Amino acid sequence: MEIKAGRMVYLGYGKYWRSDAIVGLRPIEEERGPGRRTEVFTATLDAPIVASRSERAILREMAVASDEQFRMQEARAVLGDLVDALDDIPDVLRRVLVTEARFDVPAWIRHVRSLTRPEGTETSDEQNELFD
Repeated sequence: MEIKAGRMVYLGYGKYWRSDAIVGLRPIEEERGPGRRTEVFTATLDAPIVASRSERAILREMAVASDEQFRMQEARAVLGDLVDALDDIPDVLRRVLVTEARFDVPAWIRHVRSLTRPEGTETSDEQNELFD
């Protein structure tokens, strides 16, 4: 992972820091709560900054991402919006779509969610289907 110099990284709750000045990240294990997720160590301060974002989210913003990675993130966001829109379709219209166009809205929602979920993770719905 290459850190992009001079990039402003959002730490949460209005806090920003330059990516090349961040020298370490440590997740807060004890006394973790709202606004207390990660300690951010910098080259210029003696004490760490408490950030409200996870270390992974901060690292993601610090790193240089390729055009392909940006396109993939955008595609995930679009698919998420699509799932939200499909989820909002009323039951009556869902039945019409199934009978008239053979378009199964719940099946498409499950399929798109499975594509956008990180590998190796399962939802509780999938686990519950195993026991039905």
